[in-house]
Amino acid sequence: MIVIKNDREMDQMRQACKITAAARALAGEMVRPGVSTRQIDKAVHDYIVAQGAKPSFLNYNGFPASTCISVNSVVIHGIPGGYVLKEGDIVSVDVGAYYKGFHGDCAATFACGAISTEAQKLIDVTEQSFFEGIRFATPGHRVSDISHAIQKHVESNGFSVVRSFVGHGVGAKLHEEPEVPNYGEPGRGPRLLPGMTLAIEPMVNTGTHEVRILKDGWTVMTCDGKLSAHYENTVRITDGEPEILTVTEGL
Repeated sequence: MIVIKNDREMDQMRQACKITAAARALAGEMVRPGVSTRQIDKAVHDYIVAQGAKPSFLNYNGFPASTCISVNSVVIHGIPGGYVLKEGDIVSVDVGAYYKGFHGDCAATFACGAISTEAQKLIDVTEQSFFEGIRFATPGHRVSDISHAIQKHVESNGFSVVRSFVGHGVGAKLHEEPEVPNYGEPGRGPRLLPGMTLAIEPMVNTGTHEVRILKDGWTVMTCDGKLSAHYENTVRITDGEPEILTVTEGL
């Protein structure tokens, strides 16, 4: 069942999403050579708790950290630990915060110092594919219209979209209906209605779209060991243009 949020619920969700976006920004500021992924995770955890919120990911289905930090060929669900970032890494940080009954969910990929031209293009294309997708996040369109626009932009730039993992509805639960793939033909899936809230999250690889899960049961890597990037925002469907909820303005 797709949950439609009323105005009161949306006001509460905006607060959760602003905390989430600020946590993402904090993580991004910490991405530099010599910093461990565990340090970033701790800083994000402490920030979210200081805002009176809870990290959405911590203990979610057993996940052991407050953030997913995925470096280079890790696509998503990287577990923070002792890895120390080095010059040239690209670092995807996915974060969620639960506040007053609602979740926010967002992610971005950050450059660690100077990175390759290809890596920078990957980051830029991944982010732009999100914005290409939300051009269709308006009433009357269908979910797959977003999906198709993302895939078209990614593949026209020579990259591939991950198919094994998709975006999703988000609200009182971290994962709600509908699923929001980053690929597919247009004109399919549920119609978009005002009050729907979606976590739209392109996951883009420089090589094959195929991925594998490591023995820890969480870490998702590209099968060919090539780079991957991730970009995500929580988006509200309105009567007109979509509203990106995971923004830092006003904090």
